[in-house]
Amino acid sequence: MASISLRNVTKVFGRHVTAVSDLSLEIADAELMALVGPSGCGKTTTLSLIAGLECPTSGEIRIADRIVDSLSPRQRDVAMVFQDGALYPHMSVYDNLAFALRMRKLPSAQVRQQVQAAAAMLGIADLMRRKPSALSGGQRQRVALGRAIVREPAAFLFDEPLTGLDATLRLTMRSEIKSLHQRLGVTTVYVTHDQSEAMALGDRICVLRNGQLQQVGRPGDIYDRPANRFVAGFFGTPAMNFLTGDVRWQDGAPVVDLKGQTLHVPGRLLACLRDHSNKTIVAGMRPHDLSLEPSADRVGDVLCGRVTLVEPLGPQTNVHVDLSGGEPCVVVAPPRTRVTAGDEVRVYVNPDEVHWFENDEAGRNIACNGPAK
Repeated sequence: MASISLRNVTKVFGRHVTAVSDLSLEIADAELMALVGPSGCGKTTTLSLIAGLECPTSGEIRIADRIVDSLSPRQRDVAMVFQDGALYPHMSVYDNLAFALRMRKLPSAQVRQQVQAAAAMLGIADLMRRKPSALSGGQRQRVALGRAIVREPAAFLFDEPLTGLDATLRLTMRSEIKSLHQRLGVTTVYVTHDQSEAMALGDRICVLRNGQLQQVGRPGDIYDRPANRFVAGFFGTPAMNFLTGDVRWQDGAPVVDLKGQTLHVPGRLLACLRDHSNKTIVAGMRPHDLSLEPSADRVGDVLCGRVTLVEPLGPQTNVHVDLSGGEPCVVVAPPRTRVTAGDEVRVYVNPDEVHWFENDEAGRNIACNGPAK
């Protein structure tokens, strides 16, 4: 097992394409770090840099406190699992699992013991004679996991290993990977574009955008205290609502004018917004924190609008509302909510659950459910 450290790492392709920009990241021994972000954000390039498949343009990479920048992938003692499994099609499952151990010239008895142990752990012991073409997608990914496990590496690197699987199998394999990490305790870096997968698997999450680090934290911190508008909008389904408004003072306290509708600011956040008086800011509200029904124990603001779309999803109903100021908003309502397109509705907002962001490209979090970390 080993910690992994990236210090001011930059990777530039050609003259103008910066895939990773000045990235510093510390991954603790035995931690599962999820790298997440949209396509092209630099997460796979970061994984390739750790594995040695790419060389950094600048910066330093350490594995187990050893600088590995000049070492080949073989010398770094890491095992990588790719999106397509990358199995040898002409070899049986047993031979695929045993390949790396045979390359190390290990005794046949030891090879057999390690292969059988990994196969039993992953439930593929009855598949040992099959070729990859005779396996299902989930079985191929289990074999790919087994090939990494038998090597007993210092770290596992996963490059979106579940992307090609159907939704049900993805959930099953996700649970297996989580359980596997808990049993083995091997340092793991897991790349995904799926925010729910990152939150379910990661001890911590690293959010990337355009090659730049946006935030690192535990899943709960990323969700409750997003560092900026991008992180806030990337996590959560449906995505966070963003409403633009102007800060003004009313009866000695700041309020936000949302194109004719008003949101009040909790007293504990007055200092955070004091410097934004007479400026435009963005209110972020998660659909699960909004309601179409008043609550006796939650006094808040009311926004008026018209329903444009109703999506019944079984355990919940997503109600799309155009607010009277013209901005769209999604509310997660109970499963049997009786509204239809065209209905006039009132959206109830708890000011304590509103996030406030600066109205610029960076979109820094000004105030949320506690100070942003």
